[in-house]
Amino acid sequence: MNLTATAHLDPAHWAAANRQLVRKALAEFSHERLLTPRPDGGAYVVRGDDGTVEYRFTAVLRALDTWQIDAGSITRRRGGTELPVDAVELVLDLRRTLGLRDEILPVYLEEITATLASSAYKRSRAGVCARDLAGADFQTIEAGMTEGHPGFVANSGRIGFGVDDYHRYAPEVAAPVRLIWLAAHRDHATFTCSADTDYDRHLRAELGDDALAGFAATLADLGLDPGDYLLIPVHPWQWWNRLAVTFAGELATRRLVVLGRGPDEYLAQQSIRTFFNASHPQRHYVKTAISVLNMGFMRGLSAAYMEATPAINDWLADLIAGDEVLKATGVGILRERAAVGYRHRQFEAATDSYSPYRKMLAALWRESPVPGLAPGERPATMASLLHVDERGHSLAAALIERSGLAPAAWLRLYLDAYLTPLLHSFYAYDLAFMPHGENVILVLDGDVVTRVLLKDIAEEIVVMDPGAPLPPAVERVRADVPEPLRLLSIFTDVFDGFLRYLSAILAERDVLPEHEFWGTVAACVADYQSGVPHLRERFARYDLFAAEFALSCLNRLQLRDNRQMVDLADPSAALQFAGTLRNPLAAFKP
Repeated sequence: MNLTATAHLDPAHWAAANRQLVRKALAEFSHERLLTPRPDGGAYVVRGDDGTVEYRFTAVLRALDTWQIDAGSITRRRGGTELPVDAVELVLDLRRTLGLRDEILPVYLEEITATLASSAYKRSRAGVCARDLAGADFQTIEAGMTEGHPGFVANSGRIGFGVDDYHRYAPEVAAPVRLIWLAAHRDHATFTCSADTDYDRHLRAELGDDALAGFAATLADLGLDPGDYLLIPVHPWQWWNRLAVTFAGELATRRLVVLGRGPDEYLAQQSIRTFFNASHPQRHYVKTAISVLNMGFMRGLSAAYMEATPAINDWLADLIAGDEVLKATGVGILRERAAVGYRHRQFEAATDSYSPYRKMLAALWRESPVPGLAPGERPATMASLLHVDERGHSLAAALIERSGLAPAAWLRLYLDAYLTPLLHSFYAYDLAFMPHGENVILVLDGDVVTRVLLKDIAEEIVVMDPGAPLPPAVERVRADVPEPLRLLSIFTDVFDGFLRYLSAILAERDVLPEHEFWGTVAACVADYQSGVPHLRERFARYDLFAAEFALSCLNRLQLRDNRQMVDLADPSAALQFAGTLRNPLAAFKP
């Protein structure tokens, strides 16, 4: 028995993790107007459902209703008795206020507890100071992220992982993983790829001749023709916990054959199911199906969905290459160049197209950023800009200091690289991404962001124009988004979902005042718009300088249904709104 597997769960780490998660919960639930803190003698107070429990804290209220709460100031009392600051107890104290139904509550508590355990683990390590991390390599930064999604309170649920799985596969552990490979009969499997490659060329580049020969020999020894099979990389957790049992009939009939582990070592990324090739960094990422519940979804991959993935990526790459404005920003995409999926006919007969049972065995290969880097360039996850270490040091602030630039000048270069391509994609093509921190790779020259690479393309992009001409294979990305909701792809996903956190971090550390931050954002928008006057009518129709915009709430989605946050057949219909936010750009309207 490994008695060290839970060594990180000690009283000090647990107390610190709870205090930080309670801080985040109070801040985000207040932002989403689930809670209404009342001012009281220089502090704020939130009362529990029964009126007897009181949370008291100090906070600065910043733009976009951002509650910047001092974690050390939080107290929890019942009457005159001080109680532990405990995230699970907070949810129980506020279960009615948060609208948690009886069937949702225990699962949510499990997710909160798992998030705390992850935080305690991160605290147990000798973490790299943010100032040192600012100069670290790509994967050191990736594994050094401590917060997870900045908005979701329960963001590391990973329901399905045991503690041994955590130590093997959690991205913050940074343990090398060798993927398991299966051979899938072509009658039940489909491989698709970009126009510039094919199955044999792609697999040879990813596995090498020796591994391919070994897998072919395994099939031949069983009396099977290797030409009848397609190879599929599998997350080891998925093999041991799902496929070896749930797909037992497919294995017994040799529709599936297990071949063993591949030769390369990979590192899990923040998204859990995606792996970076540590043995050969120029090779592709591998994104795998894993039937683990995390942040409102089972993290599987649909075989049917994967089929069109390379074509969608080719289409978007061609669009970017043909647009002078986008090319000038340097934006790129990490193309998903190949995909493979297995169709279990019996489960397909028993389920609809969105069922997790149809998402248990598929994979895709996404380009690595490494081969496209010029001398002096280095990549980093954009999530790192929101990273704050245990000492309170900010990685973004460290980059700005190291660059030698004025903070507003550094920010403007970042916005030109990140925000401008998102604006042009929206205004010129009705095209929206999901550009949160984990989905964007920054390319830094020295300590300055010079361009960005967008990823998770086929599952996340949407074309909102019902009349836009799209190739048949790309039609899947079209969505009928109501006109008033379209600009939320910038307001919610960029302003509220990322920039408000960055602004608060820089303001708190006296790096850049909020007014100057949002003034720099406004200048970036205005300069972009002045450079494309032919889109003037679109700018008026979708006004980024409007006085306010709808507050779309992420935690409300998870609290409502943490197993399936959004109806994938109609995502926009599932959005949860709570009034409006004052637009910080309105004060700078040209």
